Amino acid sequence: MNILSRSDLRNRLKKREFAPVYLLFGAETYLRDIAAKTIAELILADSTLREFNETEFSLGSFDQLQYALASAEQLPMISSYRVILVTNVIVSANSKKDTLREEDEALLLKYLNNPAKTSVVIFLADEIDKRRKISKLLLAKSVAVEFTELGDNESIEWTKTKIKELNIEADERAIRHLIALVGNNVRRLTTEIEKLSVAALPDSLITFELVETLVPNSRELSNFELTDYLLSKNKVKALEVLKKILDDGVEPLMLLGLVASNFHRLLLSKELMRQGVERREVARIMKLPYGKQEDFLATARRTDTTELTKFLQRIFETDLAIKTSRGTPRLQIEMLVCELAAF
Repeated sequence: MNILSRSDLRNRLKKREFAPVYLLFGAETYLRDIAAKTIAELILADSTLREFNETEFSLGSFDQLQYALASAEQLPMISSYRVILVTNVIVSANSKKDTLREEDEALLLKYLNNPAKTSVVIFLADEIDKRRKISKLLLAKSVAVEFTELGDNESIEWTKTKIKELNIEADERAIRHLIALVGNNVRRLTTEIEKLSVAALPDSLITFELVETLVPNSRELSNFELTDYLLSKNKVKALEVLKKILDDGVEPLMLLGLVASNFHRLLLSKELMRQGVERREVARIMKLPYGKQEDFLATARRTDTTELTKFLQRIFETDLAIKTSRGTPRLQIEMLVCELAAF
């Protein structure tokens, strides 16, 4: 099973080395989608009837795989190739969410053993469990490319390239602050860069202050989400959000401080509202993100003061445990989330 990287695929495409079947998968879905589009554009560059030679099928509906492979067997129209895009491919760990199922194996194997010479089939997988039999089949008999999330240095270089493409400029400090706020999600980075490029006119310069003003902190928003799940006693969702935040590179001790800050703000908001301070003024004092104000204040109103105090006490105890090296920081915060979600 030879899985290519993004750069491997790029090098092959530069040499115009095309495969009859591709499997594109991984956490970085924006670059995955761009890769699929690039493959299609290179293959159909000389096609005068592209709309007749490019077809998309979304799995999940009845017999879509069968229709997709049957379409791949058709001859192209006034072109050398056809491109078949198969989206919404899911092979999950427990099979409940599967759109590509074990019963599809015979149909898939038949095509993969003898793919059409005049078609290129591109499978776009939203989830692919490499342990499953049908996943192994697809990985073994296609050119598989994994799109992993960018590291911080890769994100910086990608951001610089995107900014240059838009004919604008940004200093290093502004770029690093943008990535600190957004993280390494290229789809979101693209959206924020495009928004900033418009706001940067007429000087065409993205400054640190412009980023600070216009770009919301996605890591802070995830922290709000974690707090919501803890208070609603949803342990499964709380652990999912916790894993995402930690996997994004946030230090456990820093995250603990952010969570403590959230509960402290809930406690202060509750007290301010009890004193009759207007909702808008409370939101201003607490510096709440606009899109989270209503939910945050509603949570403060309905949550018992004693419960919030207990939460803060356990957070402070975990902080001390981490600083005195009682177990790994990640394990300590995972245990805390399980405990708080069961309060």
